[in-house]
Amino acid sequence: MDTEIKNAVNAADTDAQYDEKAKRLLGNKMILAHILVKTIDEFLGMDPKESVSYIEGDPFISTVPLEPGLTNAAKEKDGQRIVGLNTENTEINEGMIRFDIIFYVRMKDGISQVIVNIEAQKGEPTGYRILNRAVFYVSRMISSQKERDFVKMDYDDIRRVYSIWVCMGMDENSMAHVHLTKDDILGSHQWEGGLDLLNIVIIGITDELPEHDDKYELHRLLSATLSMELSVGEKLGILETEYSIPLDDKIREEVDVMCNLSQGIREKGRAEGRAEGRAEGEVRFILNMYHKGYSLEQIADVAGKSMEEVDAIIKGGDPVLA
Repeated sequence: MDTEIKNAVNAADTDAQYDEKAKRLLGNKMILAHILVKTIDEFLGMDPKESVSYIEGDPFISTVPLEPGLTNAAKEKDGQRIVGLNTENTEINEGMIRFDIIFYVRMKDGISQVIVNIEAQKGEPTGYRILNRAVFYVSRMISSQKERDFVKMDYDDIRRVYSIWVCMGMDENSMAHVHLTKDDILGSHQWEGGLDLLNIVIIGITDELPEHDDKYELHRLLSATLSMELSVGEKLGILETEYSIPLDDKIREEVDVMCNLSQGIREKGRAEGRAEGRAEGEVRFILNMYHKGYSLEQIADVAGKSMEEVDAIIKGGDPVLA
């Protein structure tokens, strides 16, 4: 395999491993509980240690497909048809888009449920508008409930859904709740139904770790959890001492691997920056010699390049660097 291609593959693999470990750490129930008490009305102000018990089962991490027709799985058990979230054959169609984290949360009444999805982003996407993607996600979370959480025309059984997006590298710490509203254009008839069914929460996190206060309590936790700059000790210290998150072997291992991977990613970035700097320096040097009247042959000899490479740089083409 060509060295450049091999390095690109290894870099992509490192990034993918880091992303997967970050999702698994973020999917820890205690961390999810801290998110719930800051984003869902019924849990506001509750002790995360208490709210963690309302998370049903283990969160599904990178296993539930987003595509229509693939989110649900139907099974036969004891002669009955059972429909649940599809987590089978995850190795098939590896390029398939999946929810980062998705799970059910039982409400305090012990009966009703909401479905919560958490998505982690390294930054605000440039290829599309993040709110548009979030709208698609909550729409899929609603439509996929048909024949799973409600049947036939039982639309009153639809579960509320929350899609919570955590975006790193933002200019400011922020949080917004996007949801349905009703504007009376003519008359004031009270139409029955749940305006609270669709909920999008977008959380912006800066690169700088915020202070630990009530205003930025959740932002500090998420920043520490997903940071590529903090050491193993710093991450674990914040999770344990500030947020009372038990540090079992699984968390310690995930944090350790994340920090090792982030070190490799940072070193790769620094190396790419140095290479880019050298390339820019060579271009400036060649252009300076050209403007001083040196011939292509003289410039090529001094720069250690072919005359074709020097000519391409002078003409403003992409430099062909050896």
